[in-house]
Amino acid sequence: MEKKAKIIATLGPAIFSETKLKKLVDLGVDAFRINFSHNTHGLSKIISKIRKVEKIKGKKLSIIADLQGVKLRIGYIGSKDKKIKYNNKFIFDNKKQPGDKNRVYFPYPKILKKLKKGNKILLDDGKFLFIVTGKSKNSVITKCKSQNCIINSNKSVHIPNLDITFNKLTLKDKRDIKTALKLGCNWIALSYLQNEKLIIETRKLIRKDVGIISKIENKHALKNINKIIYYSDSIMIARGDLAIDIGHSEVPKVQLSLIKKCSKFSKSVIVATQMLESMIENNTATRAEINDIATAIFQGADTVMLSAEAAIGKFPAQAVSTMTKTIISTEKYKREHIEDFKNSIITNKDPVKSILLSVKDIAYNSNVKAIIVFSNSGKSAKLVSAMRPAAKIVTISPNVNVCRQVSLLWGVQSINSRDASGWKDMMSISKEIIKKLKFINKNDFVIITAGLPFGKAGMTNMVRLYKVGT
Repeated sequence: MEKKAKIIATLGPAIFSETKLKKLVDLGVDAFRINFSHNTHGLSKIISKIRKVEKIKGKKLSIIADLQGVKLRIGYIGSKDKKIKYNNKFIFDNKKQPGDKNRVYFPYPKILKKLKKGNKILLDDGKFLFIVTGKSKNSVITKCKSQNCIINSNKSVHIPNLDITFNKLTLKDKRDIKTALKLGCNWIALSYLQNEKLIIETRKLIRKDVGIISKIENKHALKNINKIIYYSDSIMIARGDLAIDIGHSEVPKVQLSLIKKCSKFSKSVIVATQMLESMIENNTATRAEINDIATAIFQGADTVMLSAEAAIGKFPAQAVSTMTKTIISTEKYKREHIEDFKNSIITNKDPVKSILLSVKDIAYNSNVKAIIVFSNSGKSAKLVSAMRPAAKIVTISPNVNVCRQVSLLWGVQSINSRDASGWKDMMSISKEIIKKLKFINKNDFVIITAGLPFGKAGMTNMVRLYKVGT
């Protein structure tokens, strides 16, 4: 049984070799994420390896450029980590000097001015707590309130309940978008957005065949979630930073709520952060981690993501294998919930959505083995995937970047082929592809969808039920 939910693996030293990349694809990886918060030197060579693996395996692979955004970070500490004792004084200041056990550079003077006595400063994704006890013109004095506090360079900073507005792309993000487009990335993931403004700004800087993933990581984004979903191509529930901002106990219900909302708007959802965290060091997962993956699949997530488990973990292959097995096992029992997706989708008098909903109804017939979707822009592929049909989804596009983009979607097998010039040519292309699909036999039925006139994107208005061999 093939899995329908997809897996993203974050690129890092643990999987940079072509052999390891090939193995991860064999085990179930469908996309690779570049974290632009870290050093991106040598990326072109790594992406060339991915494209080589793509060709060898005959499987289209998505590449996601995850922008740093406006995540607050401390400065350089030095070559060695610094240990800070419990209750010791520690200073955050604007001196551009390497930090030590007593102080660190904090390159945000406006935020330093806003901080007051009693404010909390959380360091390294919330691991370590500091309380502000005093301040001067260019620094704040804090006390370390965590046992075994060890800090190192460029670690993240979170300040609860400090209202800071960020509505523009940083200069680094703009540079990284240019780099991502040159590298042939298929998705841009936006970090720490608070509303739709960053999405609209980014859309002007990218091509039409590049998708936008909006990462939900703070309270502001949750308040503006409907507009964010509307303007995005996909949503990532980035549970690490989100948990710091809203509290860990709130994350499960928010996750379910976001997946349901995205289902209504026919948008895909990625669930991310600490899915197999223990496998950074161990070759087996905990039962809680397995349950976390299964819950995301039961709820309707399109994609689940590995971060440090793949990038720097000791057992990246085992982590991917564990995730794949869990997805397959869960999907065996998920059929009864599939109807929920059709019932929740809002068509808003959209004829294309209505046509594709009828495709889903036809596909419930057990003799229908596949839905072939001709999709120039990827829109029809996204809609069919969102409706969770019982039959397999095969998308055909003349644009290889669209093929790579939609390969991240639930249940989609993506094929790059020439565009149909007319009705007869569409059937000719379909028959050529059907011959290569081993799961389709003579007398099976296949649904074919396309848009007339051919070559015009976003115009799906035709459905054909084809009996193979006739």
